Amino acid sequence: MMEENSRDNRRQGKRWQRKRTSSSSSSSSSSSSSSHINNLDDGCLMHIFSFLPPIPDRFNTALVCHRWNYLACHPRLWLRVDRSVKDLSQPGVFPNIETAVSASRPGDTILIAAGGSHHTSNIQIKKPLCLIGAGELPDDTTLICSRGSDSALELLSTCKLANLTVKAELGCCLLHRKGRLTVDGCILQCESNPLDFLSCPIVSTANSSEVLPSQTKSNGGGDGVFVSQTRIEGGAKAVVTSGDLALQRVRVIYARTSLLFWFDVEQM
Repeated sequence: MMEENSRDNRRQGKRWQRKRTSSSSSSSSSSSSSSHINNLDDGCLMHIFSFLPPIPDRFNTALVCHRWNYLACHPRLWLRVDRSVKDLSQPGVFPNIETAVSASRPGDTILIAAGGSHHTSNIQIKKPLCLIGAGELPDDTTLICSRGSDSALELLSTCKLANLTVKAELGCCLLHRKGRLTVDGCILQCESNPLDFLSCPIVSTANSSEVLPSQTKSNGGGDGVFVSQTRIEGGAKAVVTSGDLALQRVRVIYARTSLLFWFDVEQM
């Protein structure tokens, strides 16, 4: 009799254990499926992607799947310059930098495709934009300014350039008029033996007295040029200023193949 009772108790214990295991597994599976990021709608997921830095996080996000590629490359998050795309009817895709800048809105990011050269001559940027090269290295995305042009890019607003190579055959790579210009992880190339007034990587004509207090807040601190981890080649001088901005906080790191510069150009 005692043996039968013990057997019944064992059977009940096994049944209770199976029931507990199945219920816990079902609850865990339901909780994991309900918390899965792919259950979010497109608008919410795109909003999350907007907080990621364009390179490399948002760019890598586009490689996960077709849906993430569509959302991460959506023109609401950035515009693309890609000459290899045949169907230019795609939203947010442009054949050259000039048309992308014209179509952009203040605060947009323009991703410039790697491979080949993009010709830029006296392109004026009058709104806050971010231009980023899509290659692994700045050498992969090259902007070339041909002879007869004053500059590759003329910047009249707060802008950022990253992961790009800018070459000026004659003239300057970047002509800074006003706003805060940030150059991060780029290569600026000019002629190696130029005349002083003809060739220079960066020329700034900004005058801090032109900046109003309201503009100072929106521009994040007034006019200036901020360069970091950037290789500067050629030119009589790395930077020339004709306004009232001055060079500050200069740091140079010498490597075997290049010189990397960190410096600020702002009001003393």
